[in-house]
Formats: sequence, structure tokens, C-alpha cells
Amino acid sequence: MTDEPVLLAGDTQGVRTLTLNRPHRRNAIDAELWAALRHALTEAANDDVRALVLTGAGGAFSSGADIRADDTRDPLTKMRDLNDVTLLLHELPLPTVAKVTGVAVGAGWNLALGCDLVVATPGARFSQIFARRGLSPDCGGTWLLPKLVGLQQAKRLALLAETIDAEEARSLHLVTWVVPDERIDAYVTDLAARLAAGPPVALAQTKALLHESSGRSLREALAAEASAQAVNFATTDVPEAYAAFVEKREPHFTGDRHRQPPSKAPKDTSCVKQ
Repeated sequence: MTDEPVLLAGDTQGVRTLTLNRPHRRNAIDAELWAALRHALTEAANDDVRALVLTGAGGAFSSGADIRADDTRDPLTKMRDLNDVTLLLHELPLPTVAKVTGVAVGAGWNLALGCDLVVATPGARFSQIFARRGLSPDCGGTWLLPKLVGLQQAKRLALLAETIDAEEARSLHLVTWVVPDERIDAYVTDLAARLAAGPPVALAQTKALLHESSGRSLREALAAEASAQAVNFATTDVPEAYAAFVEKREPHFTGDRHRQPPSKAPKDTSCVKQ
């Protein structure tokens, strides 16, 4: 045991990296770490952060909620903490990447699935372990899994609580890329930098549109897209993208709004001779 914080945070060129830091418990998440995640995700939504990476220390992503922790709170209070973090991560208005090494099981795996993109090493292992603990999935697992893999595969993963490897997870669309151990740090750094360089307002709206798409009709989706584009055209990023295309350079996106020209007072025509 050490006095190190249970969650490490670091910023590099608009990218914030949050590292679950309980390696002695394979980054099992206790009440202190849930609280730290809630605070960190709230800050990320309000700070000048353009992309977020979630990972774990000591060669593991997370072994899930810490069932050995001395926590006397009632189950509903505990679940409120889990749900707060799950919603904050899902609704974060910026791109998120899970960097997974080692185990990602239970609530830990569902936190990774709550990120927009998942990069894993070949040795990563995943499990919806809840049934082995006499529990049902939480942290959004019952909502995420059917959308990602379909209902039948979701039932297989949740009911049997099998452990699958990174390649199978990728084949089921639960991992975006599998990258060798020696390359994953550089790979995620480059990926996060590319996301951070994107148009922040447009990316936030794209993420929200995709998240809400399954509950909309085509007519409703088109209306939502039109509203989003109106907001995008009100930023300086659209003319910047056009200028960069013409000038054959990379665009510099800021998400700034157009400055409104000063309003001109209407002419007083009350004394004009007829």
C-alpha cells in the first residue's frame, strides 16, 4: 500500500489521461476511486480538454468494482456512485479512448466500453464477470452490450460470464484496435492527438447524435442533424476548414463562435420630408 492517489491525471496538448492507480488490486474500483473518477470526469467536461484517455496502472485496466473493500454503505448508495460515473463518461462532450492492458472485467470492462474507442494489447482479457459473483451487469453493460454485439451475443457474455481475449473482443466489435504491447503507448498518443486536433463542437455533436440515433426515427435524426449543422456553421471551424483546404494545410480548429458584427442603429426617418 502507498500514499499515491488512486487516480492519476495528466495533460498533454489538450489530451487528458486518467490512470486508475490501485495496481495492488489490479485497479479494482473502491468508493474512493469512484469518487475520484466522478470528480475528474466533471472537471474534464468543464476544462479546456479536447480528448480523454482512460487506462490503468501496473499492467491491468481494471478488475472491476472492489468487492473486498470495507464499504458499509447500502447497495443503492453504491450504485448511485457507479451510475454517476457511467453517465459522466458516456455524456462527456469530447472523444474518449480506453487503453486496455491486462484484465478489464465487470464494471472495469463496462467503463472501457463506455469510451468511444477501445485500444487493447493482444494479452488483454475481458469478462462480464457479474454472474460468477451472484450479480447482474452494471455500469451500463446491459445497455451497451446489445447495441455493440446484438442481443444473443450479449446474453452469451452476460449469462456465461466467459473470459474472452482481445482478438475475439475485436471480432465482436468490443475492441476497436488490437496493438502490440510495445506500440500501444505511441499508438494511443497519436490517436488521442488526432482526436484532440479535430473540431471540438462538431465532434461533441457527432458523438451525441450517434448516441441518440437508436431512439430516433429517420425524420427525427434528420432534424437533429440539421440543428447540429446550424451550430457548426456558427463556429469559426467551418471557414477555417475551407481555408485550410484551399491553402493545402492542416486546419487549426478551436470551436470558437463567430464574432457578431456590432448592430447598427436604425435610421430615424421620422423627420424625412415627404
